[in-house]
Amino acid sequence: MTTTAQRLLVVENLSVSLPAARGEVRVVDRVSLSLERGRTLALVGESGSGKSMLCRAIMGLLPGGARRTGSGRVVFAGRDLGALLERELNRIRGREIGVVLQDPLSSLNPVLTIGRQIAETLRYHLGFSSARARERSIELLRAVGIPRPEERLACHPHQLSGGMRQRVAIAMALSCDPQLLITDEPTTALDVTIQAEILNLLGRLQKERNMAMILVTHDLWVAAGMAHDTAVMYAGRIVEQAPTGELFARMRMPYTKALFDAIPRVDDPPHTNLKAIGGTPPDLAALPPGCRFAPRCPRVQTRCRAEEPPLVANDREDHRYACWFPYPSEDSP
Repeated sequence: MTTTAQRLLVVENLSVSLPAARGEVRVVDRVSLSLERGRTLALVGESGSGKSMLCRAIMGLLPGGARRTGSGRVVFAGRDLGALLERELNRIRGREIGVVLQDPLSSLNPVLTIGRQIAETLRYHLGFSSARARERSIELLRAVGIPRPEERLACHPHQLSGGMRQRVAIAMALSCDPQLLITDEPTTALDVTIQAEILNLLGRLQKERNMAMILVTHDLWVAAGMAHDTAVMYAGRIVEQAPTGELFARMRMPYTKALFDAIPRVDDPPHTNLKAIGGTPPDLAALPPGCRFAPRCPRVQTRCRAEEPPLVANDREDHRYACWFPYPSEDSP
């Protein structure tokens, strides 16, 4: 049993709303999760399911117009982040919580050199001198596999390849040895070979530094290879959550199974048609009654269209799912 002291991050009943033409839209809806030190949690789901907005809410970096609603809490290292002043949050972001975004061009300043950007982080959070910051910057670039790091310090982001820029972003995120690293689709803009390199790099650094990590991805195979635990999101809610091995062995929620079935497989014969999830995600401003996945679900029944299923654990305490008619527990992919 995990104790409170072991939980680095605890999210309780967190909701986020955005303004819309027809009123507020709840893009994150009553999400609860926890993450222990040294473990990786994958957030999986289609685009628009709320994964990135949940991460931004955890960091207190919601976009304009978005706001937390309800009584939800985000507790990090024993501190309620919602109760802190902005200057206190700024000291935590970068120092104790690092972040890697999917597009490094949007997170790196195009007019500043790589060396200056890493050094500014080190001087602000750790009080390093210019000389010590330069030395540490070279160490960080070398640690993430960038050749000739002394020369790269003078480069601007546009002078580097996409994979190199992402390695720089990882170096910056890890510069202050954070306790938690949030990676939001860190390989989406990269080709397949570079994607594997970046994911392997993140996995190695996470283990070496014993960091907690949240990995946002739409790919269940990425979650399978990197995460200790996986949470599946749909239309702003977590619909299934379990240790990753348990989830893959016994998928209960039909949406999780549909995501798995939609993954291309290298052993499929040529010209095999890809399986797709029928229909489209619901309009968050006009959610259907009952289960949000019901209009697309192959197992839908009358109750599904009338009552929203809670996220519960029936067979195992660490495997929760929101479904009235789940796949049997003995089923496997």
